[in-house]
Amino acid sequence: MTLFVQQLVNGLSLGAIYALIALGYTMVYGTLQMINFAHSEVFMMGGFFALLIAKYSGVADAPSVAGVIFVAVATMLATAALGVAIERLAYRPLRKSGRLNMLITAIGMSLLLQNGALLVWGTNVPFPELLPRTTWVIAGVSVSTNNVLVFSVTIVLMIALHHVVERTQVGRAMRAVSASRDAAALMGIPVDRIIAFTFALGSILAGAASMLWVLDNPRVDPAMGIMPGLKAFVAAVLGGIGSIPGAVAGAILLGLCETMVSGYVSSTWRDAVAFLLLIVILLVRPAGLFGKFVPEKV
Repeated sequence: MTLFVQQLVNGLSLGAIYALIALGYTMVYGTLQMINFAHSEVFMMGGFFALLIAKYSGVADAPSVAGVIFVAVATMLATAALGVAIERLAYRPLRKSGRLNMLITAIGMSLLLQNGALLVWGTNVPFPELLPRTTWVIAGVSVSTNNVLVFSVTIVLMIALHHVVERTQVGRAMRAVSASRDAAALMGIPVDRIIAFTFALGSILAGAASMLWVLDNPRVDPAMGIMPGLKAFVAAVLGGIGSIPGAVAGAILLGLCETMVSGYVSSTWRDAVAFLLLIVILLVRPAGLFGKFVPEKV
C-alpha cells in the first residue's frame, strides 16, 4: 500500500509537468490545426533561460524563495517572447501554404533551436540549487518540497488558464478563432494577435514546466526537451488534441502509468508506456478521451 501511494504521489507530480507542456500543444492545435513540434524546444530553452537568469541576477549565489519566484517569472516571460518570435518568423508566413509545410517548418525550428543550444552552451550543464530540498516522510510515503511546489504551481496556473480562456475577452476571441478563423476575422477579431497570444500562453506554461523540471533534475541539456515533449504530445493526443481538459487528464494518466510501471514492473519500460498508450488510443478511440469525432464530408 505504501508503494502504491508513493508511486501515486510521484505520478501526479510527473503528470502535472507533462500537463503544462501538453497544454501548449493542444492550444496551438486548437487555433492553427497544426502540431508545433518546436514546443519541446521552447521547454528546453526555458531551462537555459532559467540558468542564465539565475547566474547573472545573483540568485544562484544567494538562493531564496523570492529569488526562485523571480527566476521563474523571468523564465516564463522569456519563453513567451520565444514562442511569439517562432510564430511570427516561422509559422505566420506559411499559414496559407498548407499544414504539411508548417509541420516541416516546426520540425526544422525544433532542430534549429536544439542545435543552436548545443553550439552555444554545450551538453549536460549543471543547474544551481536554488531551493533547498526537504523531504517529509508521512506514513512511510516520502513527499518532497519539489512535489509540493509542482502541485501548487500547476494548480495555480490551471486556474489562471481557465479564467483567461473562459472568463476574459481575449479567451472568447481564442475560442472564436479556434472555431473559425475566417468568421472571427469578419467579426473584427485580430486573428494574428490572438494566435500570437496563444503561442505566448502555451510558451509561458512550457517555461513554468521547465523551471519545475530543472529544480528537480538540476542539469540542462539541448536534448532535455525531447522525451518530455514527446510524452506531453502523447498526453495531448490521449486526452483529445485540442481539448484543454483532455490534455490535463491525459498527462495525469500518463504520469501515473509511467510511475506505476516503474514501481511494479521495471523502470526500463517506463518510456515505452507512453507510446503503447498512444497506439492503443489511436486504435480504440482516435479522437482521444475528451475529443469528439467529426466526420469529414467528401
